[in-house]
Parts: sequence; structure tokens; C-alpha cells
Amino acid sequence: MTNAYDARARDNQTKQIQEMVTNVKKHFGQLCQLFAAYTRKTARLRDKADLLVKEVHFYGDTETPNLRKGLKLFADQLAKVQDYRHAQVERLEAKVVEPLKSYGTILRFNRENLKATLSARSREVQQLQQLERMRQKNPSDRQIISQAESNLQRATMNATRTTLQLEEAIDEFEKKKIKDIKTIFTEFITIEMAFHAKALEVYTTAFHHIQDVEEDEDLQVFRSTLRPPDYRNPLELVCTHSRASLDRIHSPRSLQLASCNNKESDEEDTDDDDDDDNSFEDED
Repeated sequence: MTNAYDARARDNQTKQIQEMVTNVKKHFGQLCQLFAAYTRKTARLRDKADLLVKEVHFYGDTETPNLRKGLKLFADQLAKVQDYRHAQVERLEAKVVEPLKSYGTILRFNRENLKATLSARSREVQQLQQLERMRQKNPSDRQIISQAESNLQRATMNATRTTLQLEEAIDEFEKKKIKDIKTIFTEFITIEMAFHAKALEVYTTAFHHIQDVEEDEDLQVFRSTLRPPDYRNPLELVCTHSRASLDRIHSPRSLQLASCNNKESDEEDTDDDDDDDNSFEDED
């Protein structure tokens, strides 16, 4: 009865350990995959931002002086953020992903210990069942029963030994697991906080560079390139021609010619009046 009770206790313990190992394998595998995907996404974001930095530099070369300077300074700050992001990616790989990957080996070791314990437990159960059959078939054959009891005792001792080894291994595993989870997640938080703190500082500088662009000065530069020094507004040309026409109309020469024309007209009118007077005389 005692052997059977102990066997059931060890069986329940082994089953509980097996469920724990399976649970850790499942969730640590998911965490490792997701953290690795997170790191790859961050690396791709870094690469896209590098392309953005190049494009801003190329575009800045085509712009007016103040805007060109602001865009260049902005691109330099954005490039600096990507340097921090690159460091973030490397630290995530080393401090988060790799430690999680290492649990594949650790879990394999514990599963082997578990397998050895289950084998020992299975042999113990077999010896116990064999002893029961011997007692039922040959209850008076003490030699066979004694041999079966000896086999059971050896199987029980082996099962007990492997169970104790498994307990120690699982206890160490659990202690390491808790510590590693704290370390891994603390590293993740620290890495993210360090990156965002640096990025916020650099983005603040980039913000000021863009805000410092002198719009009016660049607008004047743009207008000067659009209207060179010898450029004349079409409206101004129309006004100039109109003023020139008015000046010709009211010039002294024009007034003189107009006066002469008026004088000739007056003389012609006087001659006509004299002719009229002579006709009257003739009639008298």
C-alpha cells in the first residue's frame, strides 16, 4: 500500500512538472518569435528612415538657402535617431531575443530529465504489477515473490532517485526562469526607454531646425530668381506706354502745332467775312 501510494504521489508530481515544462515551452517560444519579429520590424523601420534621410538631403539641394539649410539639419538629426535605433536593434537581439532562444536548450535538458523519470516510473509500475500477479498466482512461492519484491525495490529506488533529480532540476529551472524573465523584460524596458529618451532629445532639435527656416527671406530669393533685375512687369509696361502717349499729346511742340492750326483757321474765317462785305458794297 505504501509503495502504491508513493507511486501515485510521484506520478502526480511528474504530471504536474510535465505540464509546467510544456507550458513554458509554448509561451517562451511565442515570446521569442514575437520579440524577434519586433526587432526585425524595428530594423526595417531604421532602413526606411535611412532612405528618408537621403531623400530629404536630395530635395534640400534643390531648395532656397534657408529651407535647404533647415532640411539638411533636419535630415542630420533624423540620421542620428537611426543611429540610436540601430543600437536599439543590436541590444534587443543580444539582451532579449538571444536569452529567450537559449531556453530551447534548457527546456530540452529538462524534458530529457522528465523522460528519464517517466521511464523509471513506468518500470516501477511494471514491477509492482508483476509482484501483484506473482502473489495471486503463487502466493506460497516465497522465492519468486521475494525476487519480484527485490525487482520492485530496485525500480522504486531508481524512480525515487530520478524523481529527486528531476525535482532539483525543475527547482533550479524555475528559479532561473523567474530571474531571467525579470532580467529580459527589464532589459527590454531599459532599451526602449533609452532609445525614446535619446530620440525625443534629437527630435526636439530637429523641430527647432525646421521652425528656424526664414520664410520671408526664402520668398525674396524665390522672387528674385523668378524676376531678374532687367525684368519689367507687363502692367508697368502698359502704364509706361500710356504715360508716353499722354506726354506726346501735351508736349510744347504739340501745343505749338495746335496753335498754328487754330490761327490759320481764324485767317480763313476773316477772308470769308471780307468777301461778304464786298458783295454788299457791290449791291449798293
